[in-house]
Amino acid sequence: ELERLAEVLITGEQLRLRLHEGKVIKDRRHHLRTYPNCFVAKELIDWLIEHKEAMDRDTAIKIMQKLLDQSIVHHVCDEHREFKDMKLFYRFRKDDGTFPLDSEAKVFMRGQRIYEKLMNTENSLLQTREEEGGTYERALVASQFIDWLLQEGEMGTRAEAEQLGRRLLEHGIVQHVTNKHHFADGPLLYQFRMNFRRRRRLIELLHERGRGIPESHDSPFCLRKQNSDGGNTSFLSVSPSKEIKVVIGARRSSLSSSCGSSGYYSSSPTLSSSPPVLCNPKSVLKRQVSPEELQTPGGPFLKKTFTIVGDAVGWGFVVRGSKPCHIQAVDPGGPAAAAGMKVCQFVVSVNGLNVLSQDYRTVSNLILTGPRTIVMEVMEEMQC
Repeated sequence: ELERLAEVLITGEQLRLRLHEGKVIKDRRHHLRTYPNCFVAKELIDWLIEHKEAMDRDTAIKIMQKLLDQSIVHHVCDEHREFKDMKLFYRFRKDDGTFPLDSEAKVFMRGQRIYEKLMNTENSLLQTREEEGGTYERALVASQFIDWLLQEGEMGTRAEAEQLGRRLLEHGIVQHVTNKHHFADGPLLYQFRMNFRRRRRLIELLHERGRGIPESHDSPFCLRKQNSDGGNTSFLSVSPSKEIKVVIGARRSSLSSSCGSSGYYSSSPTLSSSPPVLCNPKSVLKRQVSPEELQTPGGPFLKKTFTIVGDAVGWGFVVRGSKPCHIQAVDPGGPAAAAGMKVCQFVVSVNGLNVLSQDYRTVSNLILTGPRTIVMEVMEEMQC
């Protein structure tokens, strides 16, 4: 139930930011009165369908009704308790300060703020560390985390900071790396279990789902600047050909892992009313090429340069392979797709650094630890 509440809060906040960015939320006038930071229900439903967040108007209404029932949005005059497909003004409660902050919501919002601060500032807290013979990526030491909380003014005393850590763990936001210990001020290692930056599909709000398997950092979604999170994700894999396939898979699974020759089906609940879709964890390449072949003058490859500005959830693509890496998948709603990136392209350089001899982990880390705006050179085979 706590995880479900967190997903609703995060999904609602991501939608709110997207609507502000798209100027769907703005000040509007009606009968000589100005209503700040609101949206028109009918226009929003159009937007949800246009952005493929809902397949039809009935589904869009159900999604928004879910947000209304959870007090994420409301009618500007609180005259309608139902979300109606009409020219009515609604507003996110976070935009007018009426969001009901109970103790549970406060913990999740506090956790999200701390997560973003850690991700957006240069610090050495999140590192690859070892404990009891195991190696854990983006792990932090409890005592150092408490030091940071005090330094940032998040808490006043070590006891209060430790108590905050315990609440974050109890709400599934952080966890001990082996799930053997509660949060305690000391040398034990912890990781963020909840990924606040994963772009949620709004349709997920309509489907109950169980606690998923925390993803590994070697997941195919590493270029969404994510940590660990359960559940599934769904996005389109955009290829240069006419084929567009929907990929729905457990987020823990790696595209480089051994999953058999025929791919795998997600064992987790699906996120739509359609049956599970076959997910292909294998390389999308028809053949592997060498760096020398890519650089051969007159070869069948075309060089392209993309400038990609990351959004709130990352850049929207997946790299795989080695020497050279290739683009394995592209989120059609992400910045990479908007820049023209497609699957099967080979990565030549990132921000001026030649990466033809690097593997995808190195390239991923280079992007994740770099600036929000990345310049990538790729080579595209004439017929992939």
